[in-house]
Amino acid sequence: MPAVTAPEEQHGTRNRVARSILDHGPSTAAELALRLELTQAAVRRHLDTLVADGVVEPREKRVYGARRRGRPAKAFALTDCGRDAFDQAYDDLAVDALRWIEQSAGGGEKGRAAVAAFARARLAAQAEGYRGAVEAAAPGRRTEALAGALSADGYAATARSAPVGEQLCQHHCPVAHAAERYPQLCEAETEVFSQLLGTHVQRLATIAHGDGVCTTFIPKTGHETGHQAGRTDTAVEKTDHRITKTTTASASTAGRNPE
Repeated sequence: MPAVTAPEEQHGTRNRVARSILDHGPSTAAELALRLELTQAAVRRHLDTLVADGVVEPREKRVYGARRRGRPAKAFALTDCGRDAFDQAYDDLAVDALRWIEQSAGGGEKGRAAVAAFARARLAAQAEGYRGAVEAAAPGRRTEALAGALSADGYAATARSAPVGEQLCQHHCPVAHAAERYPQLCEAETEVFSQLLGTHVQRLATIAHGDGVCTTFIPKTGHETGHQAGRTDTAVEKTDHRITKTTTASASTAGRNPE
């Protein structure tokens, strides 16, 4: 077996850094170093190269809760070019197919309705693969179970606690470019999440609209919701300073953070 050369090893490590950002969302050098068991200096060298190659870009890391003193840490997110390097090779085909559906239905409102009908049918079939995992989970673990099922389909999803509820985060979207052109894909996905989890959900952000992660808020259900229903909107707003209003997904706002 031929020995692995230093350049090949460096390239492989850079791929691990990029893949970690894909799987976990925008990450700081410190987070990547801990996750990959590398030194921060080594991670920063790879990040510099990835930035120069246009694979990742630095962003100010979002802070939840009170902001600490000092300069905020930089988080590194994949660019569109970086995402394309993974498994979006069929994205153009998806856009062409959706355009054909839209035009075959006559364009305009009828065309948009046809795309929406296709998106719902596609997601309904996809959801059947998730339903067993969600229904088998304890009530308090269903969002986590859905995240696991989505990850198996390439969405690199995680679940985390949020004020008066949970957030389902998808760090990768295999059809991000198609969803940018056709938000009906995001709307249908949001509807399916609501059906699977048995509660209304709120889409806060999507990769298709330039956010680093697709984020869906799932409020607490049962008696907990009854006690805190009046606080839900305020609590959701506090999870991101850019979110000024929380609504269910619609054709005009699906997945888009109001500025």
